[in-house]
Amino acid sequence: RAMAETKLPDAHADARKDVAENGPIAVGLAKGRPSTALPARKTRSNKLGKRAKTIREVVREVAGLAPYEKRGIDLIKAGATEKRIYKVLKKRVGTHRRALQKREELKDLNSAMRRAEQMAKKAAEAKEK
Repeated sequence: RAMAETKLPDAHADARKDVAENGPIAVGLAKGRPSTALPARKTRSNKLGKRAKTIREVVREVAGLAPYEKRGIDLIKAGATEKRIYKVLKKRVGTHRRALQKREELKDLNSAMRRAEQMAKKAAEAKEK
């Protein structure tokens, strides 16, 4: 069933009416000079732009993996437990959240590499036939 849209009473309406009639006051809910609020600023924290993303991809492609990332991938390939991989990564990256993110990133990278190997293998088989 649809709820009727009800407007709640404004708690500061009386105080604002008082300011309108008598001018600014020093105490109470409506103390100080009346002013208009500034519009809220839009935040872009933790948003990756196109340019930064492209640069990071190029750097990753050129520079390759760091030694600790290679070790993490080796652990994933060897079938180590999630906890062991986490502990190795946490020691290097410093925080719990970063270690979890890095573990997921390395898992995705490993699966992408395996997919690429399988595609190359199928292409080689198709070329032989």
